[in-house]
Amino acid sequence: MDKGHDLTTFSRTISASSLRGRLTKLTGAPLRRPVAALHASIDFVPTKIPRKRRLQTMVVAVWSVLLVTSCFVFLMLCSIPALWPFLVMYLIWIFWIDKSPAYGNRLAPWFRSLKIWQYFAEYYPASLLKECDLPADRPYVFGYHPHGIIGMGALATFATEATGFSKAFPGIKPHLLTLTNNFHIPLYREVIMSLGISSVSRESCSNILSSGPGQAITIVVGGAAESLSARPGTADLTLKRRLGFIKVAIQHGADLVPVFSFGENDIYNQMPNEKGTTIYVLQKKFQSMFGFTLPLFHGRGMLNYNLGLMPYRRRIVSVIGRPIHVQRCEKPSLEEIERVQRLYIEELTRIWNTYKDEFAKTRLRELSIVD
Repeated sequence: MDKGHDLTTFSRTISASSLRGRLTKLTGAPLRRPVAALHASIDFVPTKIPRKRRLQTMVVAVWSVLLVTSCFVFLMLCSIPALWPFLVMYLIWIFWIDKSPAYGNRLAPWFRSLKIWQYFAEYYPASLLKECDLPADRPYVFGYHPHGIIGMGALATFATEATGFSKAFPGIKPHLLTLTNNFHIPLYREVIMSLGISSVSRESCSNILSSGPGQAITIVVGGAAESLSARPGTADLTLKRRLGFIKVAIQHGADLVPVFSFGENDIYNQMPNEKGTTIYVLQKKFQSMFGFTLPLFHGRGMLNYNLGLMPYRRRIVSVIGRPIHVQRCEKPSLEEIERVQRLYIEELTRIWNTYKDEFAKTRLRELSIVD
């Protein structure tokens, strides 16, 4: 008898119950176990949560998707032919007429003081720690560190009144700076300009600082490069080669104020992307093409504590240090800029050493000043 006939005979002897049992072992259990394991690994939010905490989560979630939502709403408006003339005029206004992002003149104090921003800050919670008074008889350049993934602490402290900036520093008008491309996004731009957020271009810095005493700009110094190294328990600052903001401060006679935000790097986890890896190369390539980068990060969700793109509820404390007074000079030398930078780094390091044991107890390593 040939082998094919033997195989056929053997196959026919398998009973229905035996076959069903084997299929269950091969498919049923392996398919159920991953689902059960995934369910067990997700830490879901309890059903009974205080209303205030739900509002805090909702406000942070809305802000996290505001840019995408703004684009979606604008596209929906574009589907209505009757609105086309108005939308065309609005786009012309955005791209060729409106210069507000370069002057910071659309700040609305009432909008910065809305209750929703209080919920936003209380979510983490985010707070401000003031080390000394800042007289409103001169302009200021605040340098914010670290960048983090998105800079939520910078938003809460310098773009809203949720942490009490105006009460702590009366007479000072803050302008948080961001990429110019953000002001090309319909609807979204109107929201951020009402918060006093302006363009980070050199023209914008000059216009704001020249508009009178008490004007202040806040620059998140590390930028996109620093966001790639933002991980919980670390403080790796991209600062050594960042001289532009110091030069701007000297040119306008603006005092430099270092700000270290403890906890900014802790609100998201980031995928490994060490130098030399494929992910790192792709991120740097993207940055060179578009001017910003896309960290591969994750946090929590609205209905769970460990899976999603929302930030974790981890405390952020922005310590506003002592100002470094500079002498105004239209064309400062490189030596003068580097001298002021050394003073700036010394003050930033002092802030870290003073508060690290209080606000960075879970740090994995000490402050590091890199590129």
